[in-house]
Amino acid sequence: KLPLTVEDILNFGEGNRELFIKSSTYSVIPITVTETGLTISWIFSSDPKSVSFSVVYQESEEVPLDQCKVLIPMTRCNSHKETIRGQVKVRNSGIYMLIFDNTFSRFISKRVFYHLTVERPVIYDGSDFP
Repeated sequence: KLPLTVEDILNFGEGNRELFIKSSTYSVIPITVTETGLTISWIFSSDPKSVSFSVVYQESEEVPLDQCKVLIPMTRCNSHKETIRGQVKVRNSGIYMLIFDNTFSRFISKRVFYHLTVERPVIYDGSDFP
């Protein structure tokens, strides 16, 4: 588990990060968010084969995982053949967990190359209007 904040992601730069997920395990990237209205976006690919992916929202660390809200259900992704892109809008502060699941693979470990971005909404206040 690598707890990330919005500031951490804003400082990510352009490079990809890499996760190594052993066979029969999963990896979680928790992102702690304190402001609403943001958009968290991801791009990932895997090698050598597919991984499953899910996004889960946890209101606070005290909330048990089985009571967390599933925003994107666990889905098997052909991320070894194509780049997977997605995003989630932050409606509530809390912890947004990106889950990369390799529990279905009994022998093959995977590498996941991912990039995260966070966008703040652009609020137009009309100040540049003549």
